[in-house]
Amino acid sequence: MKNLLLSLICMLLFAFQSHAQTGLTIKGKIEDSNGGALIGATVKVVGTKLITVTKTDGMFQLAGVPKGEQTIEVSYIGFETQTTKLTVGDQSISDISITMVEASTMIDEVVISGSRKAEKLTETPATIEVINAETISQMPSMTAGELLSRQKGVDYFRAGVVGHGINVRGFNSNFNAKNLQMTDGRLSTLIATGLPLGPMNTTVKEDIEQVELVLGPNAALFGPNAHNGLLNTITKDPRKHEGTTIAMNVGNQSMFSTRLRHAEKVSDKFAYKVTAEYSRGEEFEYVDSVYLTPTNPVEELDLDRNFEFLRGEASVIYSPIDDMDLSLNYGGSNSTYLAPTNVGRNQIVDWQVHYLQAKLNYKGFFAQVYHTISKTDKTYSISDYTKGYYAGVGAGLSEDEARKAAFESAKFIDDSKRWNAEVQYNKEIGLFNFVVGGQWQRDMANSHGTYLLDKDENDYITIDQTGVYGQAEMKLPTGTKFVAAVRADNHQVYGFNVLPKAAVVQTFGKNSVRLTYGQGIAAPTILNMYGDLFGGLILGNAEGFTMEDGSMVEKQKVERLQTIELGYKGQPIKNKLFIDANAYYNMSENFLSPVTNIGVASKRGNEPIENVQSAYDAWQGLVFTYVNFGQFDTYGFDLGVNYYFSDKLSATLNYSYFGYEIDENNIEENDFNKDGVVNSLDLLINAPTNKASMGINYHGKKFFGTVFSRWVQEYDYFSSYQIAAKTQDLVYRGVPVVENARSANAFNYGPLGGFITFDISAGYKINDHLTVAGMVTNLFNTEMREFTAAPPTGRLFSLEVKYNIPGFIGKNN
Repeated sequence: MKNLLLSLICMLLFAFQSHAQTGLTIKGKIEDSNGGALIGATVKVVGTKLITVTKTDGMFQLAGVPKGEQTIEVSYIGFETQTTKLTVGDQSISDISITMVEASTMIDEVVISGSRKAEKLTETPATIEVINAETISQMPSMTAGELLSRQKGVDYFRAGVVGHGINVRGFNSNFNAKNLQMTDGRLSTLIATGLPLGPMNTTVKEDIEQVELVLGPNAALFGPNAHNGLLNTITKDPRKHEGTTIAMNVGNQSMFSTRLRHAEKVSDKFAYKVTAEYSRGEEFEYVDSVYLTPTNPVEELDLDRNFEFLRGEASVIYSPIDDMDLSLNYGGSNSTYLAPTNVGRNQIVDWQVHYLQAKLNYKGFFAQVYHTISKTDKTYSISDYTKGYYAGVGAGLSEDEARKAAFESAKFIDDSKRWNAEVQYNKEIGLFNFVVGGQWQRDMANSHGTYLLDKDENDYITIDQTGVYGQAEMKLPTGTKFVAAVRADNHQVYGFNVLPKAAVVQTFGKNSVRLTYGQGIAAPTILNMYGDLFGGLILGNAEGFTMEDGSMVEKQKVERLQTIELGYKGQPIKNKLFIDANAYYNMSENFLSPVTNIGVASKRGNEPIENVQSAYDAWQGLVFTYVNFGQFDTYGFDLGVNYYFSDKLSATLNYSYFGYEIDENNIEENDFNKDGVVNSLDLLINAPTNKASMGINYHGKKFFGTVFSRWVQEYDYFSSYQIAAKTQDLVYRGVPVVENARSANAFNYGPLGGFITFDISAGYKINDHLTVAGMVTNLFNTEMREFTAAPPTGRLFSLEVKYNIPGFIGKNN
């Protein structure tokens, strides 16, 4: 694998060399509708390999342009693609001026998450949902997370006031690491658990330019765990979005948030931005049950419902020569809040996340290296804390002594680090476009022995991963585009994996049809591999187990997914009706199981179990761990319809269906819980069969507003100890599944979903500088449970005031 990476780097360096061209030169400037220079817009001569990007002043230069009739095409994220026809004679042209228009409909949007390069939404070989800067700016909440509920194909849930989460195409859980999340090309995930950062993220709402959500696998280009989907956040370039923005939100649940963004282009060579946020509030009133014994429930002890977030980022960009950008970026956050898990809730206390990122862009070449740090020493399991307290009091400790002892036994320490490096080269040659790249990742997890199989603060669990990828794309004059991609990954524990992808896209006018085949893998997280919970009752499965009877439990393998998808995007009625529809069929094998009881083990790998299990005297080798099982298929379709009554008024309708099939006669592979039958408790779908939403949106010069409604069909949900299901003739973890009763060491309040809810928002631009807006989530205070180990979602109010300081007004601020 190292030789492959070295060969790739040599190829990149070779491709990096420029070649002399003959022909004429075309120079010009690309501006927005306000006369501002657009930096980084892609300019190319259609039908040739000539391509460039605009500089800090919006200027571009194309050398070697052939004589004759030529078409110049300009594309830029958030703007309509513009084409200009030129007649190139005997002399160069130096006065071209092209004005870009902001995308008024979805059909004109440009995305980068489908192919790791800018392309029109209709031409990308993937289903991508887009949330743009204007939509985000008109959402008067502390975060943009609420907007994810308005995208088709997304299982959105709210786990309290600040907890937002998404899932794509089934198999959700309280510890879901199968949807990769990235920000500016950087992993936005925790190191040890692989979970999305969620509320711990470092980006403020006012600095987001675009959010792109890919439905389905995109692992060929973005790597392992871009499995069910990819959420890619792109922040604003300080050269394009200069200015100072101050925003403040207040609301019920004692919510308060204030945010700042300042960006400035100091010169043609230097620009910078800084952001900051402070937010606080109080979680919905809700106390979960903790079972000291199967018949003795108590309330969570010393629950703190206050949440608090401090986050910010800083970025500098230096352009030493034309077409070259060097950037250095830092971000950090400190978070305190309640987080649901598979076995109760965690009290997150002062959990810090920091990153430092350096990037280089030069023409088609890109390179980056970044370092991520995760730290906490005060976070603890509320369930374990509660149990420890009552055990201490029962042993004769005073209340203070019992609390101190309980905290020490229940706390989670995280002192983890991650290094990432990447190189990529993009080259257009005639009808072809090539993308090649390589990535390296080193995870260094450390829990000081509190939840992983590390021994102390100096014993890091280190895992290396290396990957190379390539994509070739051919676009014919007929509008047909062929795409082929492949990725090769080598994981220190799970070895070598190859992931192919192929697609054909046929574009006709402002419509396109595509057929895509792709593979994705989900690699076990460090917690899956090296977890050590409850005195070794739950152990990671990176090495396999030898059982007391001499049988073997294999170490976990990667989960593999194959997807065939047929999609359509287009405008059946020009500038009025936009339709985005897809149908997919997934084939899964080696499913990564939830934690399960494998029985009594004598060894983990080659190590006697008594040397691994710290509470061996209590458990006597009884082990819960993670395994692979099953071969099964899932399928569904998503439909999104947008109708534009005018430039200001539009309506949206989304609908999604999800189903599955599993061979009930294949007992050997599909009977996960080993009860002799294959049923719904073997394959935990954890997703509604049907869901839909609709909205009315108005975006005027001064006034803007939205009315949005969401329907989620009722569905059963199982995630380790957490259960939300109707009464049925099934036994889960040794206890009958009964609604409104204890089930598997947690209380079963009944199925999730089964609600229709309404949200409204409205705002007014008082002048060019001041905007006020407000919103109500769950307008009618509908009783709605969206997640386990979390309170029902109640009505939320938010009022936002946003001010842009005169003289520093960015176009989209």
